[in-house]
Amino acid sequence: MIEPGFQTDAPTIERPRMDADIVCVGFGPATAGFLTTLSKQLTNADGTPVVESAVMPGLPPQVLCYERADDIGFGVSGVVTKARALRESFPELDKADIPMAAPVSVEKVLYLLDPIGASRRSTLLKLADEMIQAFKWALPVEDHALKLPWTPDFLHKHGGMVLSMGQFMQWVGAQVQSTGTVQIWPGTPVKEALLENCVTSASNSVAADVSPLYLNSGKPEPTHVGCYKPRVVGVRLLDQGVTKSGAPADGFSPGMDIHAALTVVGDGPVGPVGQQLDELFGLPPDHHTRDWAVGMKFVVDLPADTPLKPGTVLHTFGYPEPEIFGFLYVHPDRVASLGIFVPSWFDSPVRTTYRYLQHWMLHPYLWRYLKGGKLRSWGAKTLGESGRRGEPHLVGDGYARIGEGSGSTNVLTGSGVDEAWATGAQLAEAVLELLKARKPFTKENLEATYVQRRRASWVESEARVAEQSRDGFQRGVVTGMVGMALAGLSGGRLAIPGKPLRPWERIPSLEDYFRGRIPPDEVRAIRDDCYARGVSAHAALMERAGWPTIPYDGQLLVSHQDALLLGGKVQAPPGYADHVVFLYPELCQKCGTKLCVEVCSGQAITPGENGVPNFDREKCVHCGACLWNCASASPENPERMAVAFRAGTGGLHSAEN
Repeated sequence: MIEPGFQTDAPTIERPRMDADIVCVGFGPATAGFLTTLSKQLTNADGTPVVESAVMPGLPPQVLCYERADDIGFGVSGVVTKARALRESFPELDKADIPMAAPVSVEKVLYLLDPIGASRRSTLLKLADEMIQAFKWALPVEDHALKLPWTPDFLHKHGGMVLSMGQFMQWVGAQVQSTGTVQIWPGTPVKEALLENCVTSASNSVAADVSPLYLNSGKPEPTHVGCYKPRVVGVRLLDQGVTKSGAPADGFSPGMDIHAALTVVGDGPVGPVGQQLDELFGLPPDHHTRDWAVGMKFVVDLPADTPLKPGTVLHTFGYPEPEIFGFLYVHPDRVASLGIFVPSWFDSPVRTTYRYLQHWMLHPYLWRYLKGGKLRSWGAKTLGESGRRGEPHLVGDGYARIGEGSGSTNVLTGSGVDEAWATGAQLAEAVLELLKARKPFTKENLEATYVQRRRASWVESEARVAEQSRDGFQRGVVTGMVGMALAGLSGGRLAIPGKPLRPWERIPSLEDYFRGRIPPDEVRAIRDDCYARGVSAHAALMERAGWPTIPYDGQLLVSHQDALLLGGKVQAPPGYADHVVFLYPELCQKCGTKLCVEVCSGQAITPGENGVPNFDREKCVHCGACLWNCASASPENPERMAVAFRAGTGGLHSAEN
């Protein structure tokens, strides 16, 4: 039904159509939990359907899943998890069946001191470091690292597992597809949700029926300006045979429309469908997505004489900057996943995660284990760090949201895989209940089944404990750590308040950030010289501020660009539009920080002419950091930045991550 007054005279693009019962967007841990739970219960022991398909009578419901990455195990990360939800899905789980899996055997939390004096530490932290060094004879201090003598239980992963998510997701995908009830299509990005009863500002057309090709012209995509009882009726796949700007070219093939009674949105914190629904429906009152982090990691072969045993887990904080957290997980066969998290509340305009990762690896405590190692794989991703306060509207007519993009990550315990899996399994149970009762996937029915299950689960209760646990970091690192301890030990009843700010509200200029270390005129001269050469300025500025040059060894300590070659291959198939777009060139020209350039995980964003950055998607690893690392707000919405991260293909190829 169309709201009166809407016109539908826009040109139509003829698109192929396919009908299914359920379509899923993204194959991450949440969708894996959904499909694992669902696929086991769609057929009886004799092979007959428990419930018949509405589009193919006589068969089980037709379930499709579309994944952007070129394989179902690409682009994710090594993790340590308590694995509660995983064990519920696989009661007879044998870790030996999953490559690179190991039970947690040793777990340590380490405060890393600054061995070179370049870290920006507050007066209080400097005093604490001096006290630790003065009394190191009486403290568990080793190689400039203090092992915490006591760690709250909520931070530990007792009885958990170390996993390579790439290997685990391939294993799960094989389990799911072997049931014969689910199809998973990697290398097939979804552009957007199909919406019924919505009208766009560009086409003035009904989105479910008519949708013109949106050109990446540097302006925002059309938004839905009028909706009358909006309903999601499926998804549209990405157009092929277009130029980098999105214009039709030779071999143009419009993306197929997949119509389904239920669309399961599990495309992560920067997924295009999740972004689209947030734009359309907004977030619940007092909810926001202002807290983020860039997670960057290596997978390495440890030296042959390593003393680290499989299942060893190290958590670090305090270095290379106090705000940066690190991890090292040991898999079988001397393989380790290691990396750092750089959070949004790290007020630096040179958040160069790759360079900070190398300094972290070179810390004396860690380097004694890593020296002589070799890079196997490398990658990065954005982490939604708002937790439950980043929870969107979980359901609506025709759709449900699961996983990290649904706010499931527990920001107190630093865990997300098990929580994401649990939300997918909860939705699957709800879907089975509705299918058997022959009830439609309306907002009311999904709230009464899926949302009710989620609210009654440990995912919800623990998320409420964690909800305000990181607010203290808005006031400083020490305050943030105290706030986390208060929230965890009090069950969420106590916390240190703090208002998360948007990046453009808090990122200082380069001159202000380096004030007292580098004269402002010299900062500008270094920046201008680097940008004139088309490179980012962080390396030159950090070295001028006292950080040593990285001693490249060609095996583990390699340049950023060499990591793209040695640690996984970046693929960018031709015939697709660029997925990173600078929406407001005039704002880019005025921007003095160019944070998108400095933070880019693959150096895919570089300084361009007239102050507008260049984007090279053949280097983009799809981490999504540019979406929120922008110092300019969108004129249309202050919660959004001046960079768009849209549907796209390719990314980093590595099944070990």
